[in-house]
Amino acid sequence: MIISLIAAMSKNRVIGKNNDLPWRLPDDMKYFQNTTNGHVVIMGRKNFDSLPAKFKPLPNRTNIILTRNKEFEADGCEIFTDLSEAVRFANNCKEEELFIIGGGEIYNQSLHLADRIYLTRINQEIEGDTYFPELAPEWKVVKKNHHPKDDRHQYNFDFLIFER
Repeated sequence: MIISLIAAMSKNRVIGKNNDLPWRLPDDMKYFQNTTNGHVVIMGRKNFDSLPAKFKPLPNRTNIILTRNKEFEADGCEIFTDLSEAVRFANNCKEEELFIIGGGEIYNQSLHLADRIYLTRINQEIEGDTYFPELAPEWKVVKKNHHPKDDRHQYNFDFLIFER
């Protein structure tokens, strides 16, 4: 099973502010939906809480929530307190590519497990309070696609795929 992280971050590594995205990039959201569709996704409880109610659980995906709270429940989701157990569960589902979708703490815990990173890099410094971890030099860009700023996207950005 391939373990992938998927995230969008600014030039200064920001991925969130006040448990929300500090930007609106519809084509990035579409990319996220298309890339993770039909797969198992692992997210932290705060990330799950930040989803709009109409997207809970994320449709057409097996949703796994990591939390320290052993009493936490969420309809239509699998709940784990241990990342290793969540990954084993995904593997037992015969998943080909598991997606870790955040937030910051979950990315930090799982980066060492990852085979691939789908990273939307927004070419702007943006204020925030949650950050994507630094990537070690062994991570190499294997695919890049530029998206210009336009009337629906306030920033230009690049879709990057990293592998090591």
